[in-house]
Amino acid sequence: MDTRPATPTLRHCTVAHQTRRRVRILAPSLRKQSERAYLYEILLRKHPAIRHVRLTAELGSVVVWFDPHSLPKPKLLALLDAVLGNLGNASPFQKAAAEQDGGHPEQDFNLAVEGMSCASCALLIEMVLRRDPRVVDATVNYATETATVRARMDRETLHGKLGGIGYRAHSLDSLAQRRLQLERENLRIEQARKRLLWASLFSAPAIVLGMIAAHTPRVGLIELLLTAPVVLWSGRPFFVKAAKLARQGTANMDSLVALGVGSAFAYSVVSLLRGKREFYFEAAAAIVAFVLLGRYLDERAKGQAHEAIRRLIALQPQTANVLRDGAELTLAIDDVVVGDLLLVRPGERIPTDGIVAYGLSTVDESMITGESMPVVKEIGQSVTGGCINGNGALHLRATAIGADTVLSGIVRMVDQAQTGKLPIQKMVDQVSAVFVPAVMGVSALTFLGWLAAGASAGFAFGASITVLLIACPCALGLATPAAIMVGTGQAAKRGIFIRNGESLEMASKLTAMVFDKTGTITEGKPQVTDLVNLSRLPDDKILALAGAAESHSEHFLGKAILAHARELGLHLDEPAAFQSEPGRGVRAQVGKRILFIGNRHWLEEQGIKLGKAEAIAAELGTQGKTPVYMAADGKIAALFGIADKARENAREAIAQLHALGVKTLMATGDVQAAAHYIAKQVGIGQVIAQARPEDKLAIIHALQAQGEKVGMIGDGINDAPALAAADVSLAIGGGADVALQTADLTLVGGDIAKAAEAMQLSGFTIRVIRQNLFWAFGYNIVAIPVAALGKLNPMIASAAMAMSSVSVVLNSLRLQQK
Repeated sequence: MDTRPATPTLRHCTVAHQTRRRVRILAPSLRKQSERAYLYEILLRKHPAIRHVRLTAELGSVVVWFDPHSLPKPKLLALLDAVLGNLGNASPFQKAAAEQDGGHPEQDFNLAVEGMSCASCALLIEMVLRRDPRVVDATVNYATETATVRARMDRETLHGKLGGIGYRAHSLDSLAQRRLQLERENLRIEQARKRLLWASLFSAPAIVLGMIAAHTPRVGLIELLLTAPVVLWSGRPFFVKAAKLARQGTANMDSLVALGVGSAFAYSVVSLLRGKREFYFEAAAAIVAFVLLGRYLDERAKGQAHEAIRRLIALQPQTANVLRDGAELTLAIDDVVVGDLLLVRPGERIPTDGIVAYGLSTVDESMITGESMPVVKEIGQSVTGGCINGNGALHLRATAIGADTVLSGIVRMVDQAQTGKLPIQKMVDQVSAVFVPAVMGVSALTFLGWLAAGASAGFAFGASITVLLIACPCALGLATPAAIMVGTGQAAKRGIFIRNGESLEMASKLTAMVFDKTGTITEGKPQVTDLVNLSRLPDDKILALAGAAESHSEHFLGKAILAHARELGLHLDEPAAFQSEPGRGVRAQVGKRILFIGNRHWLEEQGIKLGKAEAIAAELGTQGKTPVYMAADGKIAALFGIADKARENAREAIAQLHALGVKTLMATGDVQAAAHYIAKQVGIGQVIAQARPEDKLAIIHALQAQGEKVGMIGDGINDAPALAAADVSLAIGGGADVALQTADLTLVGGDIAKAAEAMQLSGFTIRVIRQNLFWAFGYNIVAIPVAALGKLNPMIASAAMAMSSVSVVLNSLRLQQK
């Protein structure tokens, strides 16, 4: 069954008149989602321009205080539409905008962009898109060759806009389309190899001839015949791209290469026709060959960096066995629709997310949960696409397809991390944006300067061409995204899914880590060990009422009570009403009885006297058991003792963090005795027990006020506010979906030792980025003046330029060995 939160629709939006900094949204369907309303509030709080959020689910109301300078009202309303899920019907604000833009509401596009040759291409595409008033935001990443665009236009218009400046766009809405992108990448690498092979075959003898023979007309003619195919065929993409960009009034690295090669080749042809002996044929051919070599090596290196995405995409089968009208059809995975009945034979991978409609089997879910033991799946239980079926045949009812599947979500998370930009990258982008025009200006000044100094036109021309060729901004543009791409990919291989590049950077700076207890430090598999009946009802009746009340709960303790009731085969009625209060407990009506189940504070808030239950609870706590109180019709009825073991590697994980100089603290809603019992086992000295969600949030803020960089590891709804406030939030894979959608990092399989691993990988990635930037900046700072002084041969310059970007990518690939 799909347990993701239903999306509330906006009935109408009104801007409050009291202040320009406050917006009030009426979302009536929030009333039905009081338990999951935290998700929408936390996702809004994550935005830096939003100061405060007050969400009242019972009234269907959201009030947002925001900074209008950082987040203008139209963008705020678009954000609210996205978070509150106005999927089918655009808000009045979006409708007004859509009427002005051809009737198209704002929508997000994930694209693969084909034809980018260097980092300046990505900057160019971003610039062209952002100039269009219909584009709300655009981010392009050269390293991953992807673009994320939010715009008020249709897909065909957007693709055509990119085509107009020489790039091809492909949709990335499903894993099948991503698989096609990787296949196109393989084809592109092969084409680059062939183009390089032919360029090398013809340019090598021309270079040798130019070095050993005198520049006579006969030698010039032979060099022309050898180099013409290199320049006019192998180098043709440079000229085509440069021409398209020139028509747009822009330029990039292709413009530099085309200008340098074209000038050298044309100058040499004119010299040959005029009988002069100043030829640059071999230089023009060598430039093309070296640039193609650099790009081929770039493509291969980026292909290796995409390995994490390849492995994830390979988990989904390309076809599915669909049962329709009594017949079995084999369809492409993109042709499967929600509700289709699928047949999965023993040993096959499950094609998409679904629910078991018929059959019994075990399923290997290690790719999602990290658990090595297969899980038994029977009728009514959910399965995840990409997991491996065991020995039984299953009939599944598809519940999610395409971009909505769990596997697609994981791939999207890795994508988001790889396409993210660190703060330092913004500065690099600003430098790169003006770099190409500046280099052209320096090249022109070099030519004029040498002429003014009395040098020959040929020497001045050679020096100016060398400046064009040596100053490629590729290394500068690749320095950060290449390292992020490899670093996040390596993290994904280890079961650490990083939501964005900023989190990757911040993880290495953490000085304090706050842990939840249940399901984080402990295994999250609590079992009912004690039932103390304080009522006149029989034990079975108490347990049946408690199980029914907890049947809609997502809390580990509630699930333990429900599981215990089911194990005993008790009949559980459907509750007539249910309400969950994160960090406290639940209220439910089962039959005619009003039940409250939760911690001591929850029952005391209801005015229920606990009596001797408090002493019993204290005794359970000393045994490491968590007491859960139950009241029926206003009176204490029972007390459950629930035990949950610490994770096997928890002590080792805490020790690893201590070795990195990180302070550790446990903040849990559990009672003092049980919390200290577990903390002592794993080596955490500081414990704050009976902490409600607002208390955990206050703990994070207090640590930050002391100058600490704080990480928070949790898994439940009650952890969501603290996760949102932490500098880096880590969710336990398999925990509540609210925590997973709020967190910056997800640790698959609940392995909290991966927190220290993530910090170490983060530190190494940041060191690699700094090395890359040092090399890229240093290279250009040294190379351009040397070239302008006429101390470099154009061929050597082109080779050095090609190798600079390759060295940055190869340095980034060292992360794969970490």
